[in-house]
Amino acid sequence: MKASPGNRIIVRGRTVETSDRHGEIVEVRGEDGAPPYFVRFDDGHESVVFPGGDFVVEHNP
Repeated sequence: MKASPGNRIIVRGRTVETSDRHGEIVEVRGEDGAPPYFVRFDDGHESVVFPGGDFVVEHNP
């Protein structure tokens, strides 16, 4: 998985009761666009994220 700062991300909810989380990749800390990513979620929460199978990157055009 590769990403760039400014790409949007979606972390899919794992259960029916859990909603998806959306955010923006602020910083790529791995080499050549690889994880981990520093993400600012739409609710204001910031976190270093190591993506799993529930993670989608929306690349900028």
